[in-house]
Amino acid sequence: MDWEKVGLKMGLEIHQQLDTESKLFCPCRTELTDSEPDHDIVRNLRPTQSELGKFDRAAFEEAMRKLHFHYENYHEETCLVEADEEPPHPLNPEALEIAVTIALLLNMRVVDEFHTMRKQVIDGSNTGGFQRTGLVATDGHLETPQGTVKIENLCLEEDAARRIRETGDGVVFRLDRLGIPLVEITTDPSMSDPQQLREVAYQIGQILRSTRVKRGLGTIRQDLNISIRDGARVEVKGVQDLDLIPEIVEREVKRQLSLVEIRDTLQERGAVVEDKIFDVSEVFADTESRIISSAESVLAVKLRGFDGLIGVEIQPGRRLGTEMADYAKKRGVSGIFHTDELPAYGITEEEVRGLREAVGASQGDAVVMVAHERVTAENALREVIRRAEMAIQGVPEETRKALPDGNTQYLRPLPTSSRMYLETDIPLFRIEDDLLEGIRRNLPELPSEKKERIMRDYGLSEDLASQLVKRNLVDEFEALTEFRVDTTVIASLLAYTLRELRREGHDVDGLGLDELRDAIKLLEAGKISKDALRDIVACMANESLAAEDAAGKLNLLLLAEDEIESIIQEIVEGNLDMISERGMGAMGPLMGQAMGRLRGRADGKVVNRILREKIQEML
Repeated sequence: MDWEKVGLKMGLEIHQQLDTESKLFCPCRTELTDSEPDHDIVRNLRPTQSELGKFDRAAFEEAMRKLHFHYENYHEETCLVEADEEPPHPLNPEALEIAVTIALLLNMRVVDEFHTMRKQVIDGSNTGGFQRTGLVATDGHLETPQGTVKIENLCLEEDAARRIRETGDGVVFRLDRLGIPLVEITTDPSMSDPQQLREVAYQIGQILRSTRVKRGLGTIRQDLNISIRDGARVEVKGVQDLDLIPEIVEREVKRQLSLVEIRDTLQERGAVVEDKIFDVSEVFADTESRIISSAESVLAVKLRGFDGLIGVEIQPGRRLGTEMADYAKKRGVSGIFHTDELPAYGITEEEVRGLREAVGASQGDAVVMVAHERVTAENALREVIRRAEMAIQGVPEETRKALPDGNTQYLRPLPTSSRMYLETDIPLFRIEDDLLEGIRRNLPELPSEKKERIMRDYGLSEDLASQLVKRNLVDEFEALTEFRVDTTVIASLLAYTLRELRREGHDVDGLGLDELRDAIKLLEAGKISKDALRDIVACMANESLAAEDAAGKLNLLLLAEDEIESIIQEIVEGNLDMISERGMGAMGPLMGQAMGRLRGRADGKVVNRILREKIQEML
C-alpha cells in the first residue's frame, strides 16, 4: 500500500508498570493476588462537567450503560486509598525517580514540578471515577532507520483496577492492581511507515527493560494512534505482539478506506437515517426462528439508502453491520439482524418482505432489527441509528480494541479534553536539580550498548548476546564468567538450555545463581563435560540435588583418560574391517559409537584425540 498516498499518520502510547516496593499513593505492595477477597464494594459512577461546563464524551457514553461495579479488596493487599475512602498519601519518590530515569534515556526535558491531575475515567476501572496522573517530561526523541521520532510526553500515573469478570448488570474488578505506578510514553503522530512504528515500540521496550520495570504478561500495554487523510484518528488499545503492529495498521487503514467509500456512496444516494423505531413483533408472530421467537420484542429501524452497504466487508470477516453490532452490544444485546444478510437464522423470505413492509422500506433501503427485552432493544437500536449517522459522515473517531487476528473492535468514543482536573489532595512535588544530576550520573546501560559490550568483551556471537540482553540475563552471565570456562557454553546455558528445559516441563525456575555456579564449577574442574551440563541441570531442578550429586546419580562424572582409552580400544578392535576398508574415513562412525558409549562422561576433544591415535596405529 502507498502510505504517503493515503496520508497515513501514526503515533504510539506505551504504558509500563514500574517495579517499586509500594504503590504510587499508598504503602500497599505492588504484587497481584488470586486469594479469596475479604470485602466487596459496589459503586455506580457518573460523569461530571469540566471547568468549561462540558462532559467528556467517552465518560458520558459509559454512564449511559448504567453499570454496577463491584470491587474485590483485601485486609492486607489493599487499603482505603484504593477504595477511595481515604485521601491519597504523598507521591512515591521511588516511582518518580524511575520515571525520570526513563525520561533521560529518551532524551527528554524533565519538568520542574510534578503536578498530580485527575483524569476522568468511569468505565469502572477506578473506584473514584478518575485516574491520578502527572506530567514528568516532554520533548524527547528516538532515532530510527526511517528518521527521528519525537517523544512528546512521559507521564507517571496509577494503574487501573484488574477486570475479573462481567455480571448481568455490571463488572467485577479487583483492587490489587489499582495504584501500581505506571509510566505512559507518547510519541507524536508523525510516523507514516508501519515498520517504523514497530521499531519505535521495540526501542522504547528495550529502554524500559534497562530500568526497574515489571516483567510478564499485562505489565506493558501498547496503544496505536492511526489516521488517514480522509479518515479520522483511531486509538487501537491493547497491542501485545510487536510483530502484529504492521498488520494491525494495514487492516485499520483498509477499514477506514472502506468506510470512506461507503460514505461517498451514501452521500450520492442521499441516504437518511430516520429517528424512528418500529415494533415489528407481529411480523414474526409465527416465526420458526428460535432466536426471534424467544425474545420479548422485535424492534426495527429503517436506514434509507443503506441497502447492500451494511454487508460490505471493511476488514477480513468484519462488515459495516459488525460495526453497528459492536455499538448495539454496549447496550446489552448479543447482536443485530439486517436485511443485507436475510433471509437467514431461520427467518424466511416472506418474513423479510413483511419486515420491509412494516417499516415502509423502499428498494434502496435497509432494515436493522433487534430481538430482546423491549427497553434494551430500544437502547440498542438508538446506538445503531447513531452509528448509521456516523457512516454518512465518514470515519468516526473511536477507541478500538486490538484483536488477535489483526482486526480491531469498537470500545468507546475517543476521550476529549474535558476530563482533566488538578488533584487537590496531593501537594506539588519539586524535582530538584540535585536529583536530576544524581540520576543522570548513574543512568543504566542501554540494551544496545550492553549487547555490543558483551560481544566485544566476551567474544559472544550477536545471536547469543541478543538473547542474553532480551531475556535480561546479562548480570547472571557476567557473574558466571568468573570461572575459566568457554563463555559461549555459559551463554548458551542461560539463553537456550534453561528455556528448552522449562518448555519440556523441568522446574528450572527453582535454580538460582548459586546452583548454576556449582554446575559450572564442575565443568571448570574437569569433572564433567560440557555435553553433560544439560542433563545435570535438569536433574538438579527436578530432584533438588547438588550439582556433583546429580552428576553422580546420572553417571556423568568424567572418566579418567585411561578408562576412556580402554573403552575406545574395545570399539576399535570391534571394527577392524571398517578401519581396514575406510582408513581415517572410519573416524565419523566410530566417533558416534564412542560418544554413545561414554554418554557425556568424556570430553569430545579427548575422545577425538584418542580415537584418532588408535586408528592411526591400525593403519
